[in-house]
Amino acid sequence: MNAEDESIAHPRVLLAAFEGWSDAGAASTTALQHLGELIDAEPLHAVGADGFVDFQVHRPKVAFDRSGRRVIDWPETRLYGTVRRPGADGGESTGDEPENVHYLDGSEVSEIFLLAGVEPARDWAAFTEEIVELIDSWEVDTVILIGSLFSDAPHSRPIITTLTSEDPELRSRTGATRSDYEGPVGINTVVELALVEAQIPVLALWAQVPHYVHSAPSPKATLAILDKLEELLDVVIPRGDLLSEANEWESNIDRIAASDEDMAQYIRHLEEARDTASAPEATGEAIAHEFEKFLNIDPDEKP
Repeated sequence: MNAEDESIAHPRVLLAAFEGWSDAGAASTTALQHLGELIDAEPLHAVGADGFVDFQVHRPKVAFDRSGRRVIDWPETRLYGTVRRPGADGGESTGDEPENVHYLDGSEVSEIFLLAGVEPARDWAAFTEEIVELIDSWEVDTVILIGSLFSDAPHSRPIITTLTSEDPELRSRTGATRSDYEGPVGINTVVELALVEAQIPVLALWAQVPHYVHSAPSPKATLAILDKLEELLDVVIPRGDLLSEANEWESNIDRIAASDEDMAQYIRHLEEARDTASAPEATGEAIAHEFEKFLNIDPDEKP
């Protein structure tokens, strides 16, 4: 089998993330940006911002194009992918780890598509319909919706990621669970359920970001997302500077906590709760009890 035949055998996967409510610590959009640079992603299609985006919240930007003209860059939702041009030769592996997303045999990945934009301010139904039609027209096999949310998570412990799906086959193959969440949602969930209705396989990947550092990007959460994507896609994703950035992020929080006893005590409480929940002897009942204590819930008052 030649390289071209092998590339065709791999599924076409779309990864999507949106700025806004579902992008705590900018973790999910940073993961997409990192991947886009590694796969040399180019714009393939755009869903116009007019009618969906509040321009007073997400303002258009002016910039110079290649010819030196000043042009407006609208906050559109864009589909990106690797463009294969006639005569382009990826070359053979030299034995060194290439700085691109690649399969375990060293061959480059070109079946990953990225969908990035801002969470729309209005008309979510029409926006979602356009997204579903776009995914269907590009014959995507699987969609992974990526999000990050603020949580009672200690920065000093591994970032927790959760993977859910409404598709029983995907749950069996990936270890995902079925979400039992009820409550307010962002555009990720609206798109996810629309894809389910359209019978397009979809996974929802979420990373938990410490809420007490909400004003700073979280490279540690971005790394956790990339770790899980690497596992799901059976690929190797170079991390670049993200590891050193994550170490610096954690060290900066440690320094702040060292001069704030209330913050340090709160973090210790979160660490103890996490360590108890992660212990081998921990059960679902024990984990629930720890969270009840943290939230000061009386077990007799539970519904």
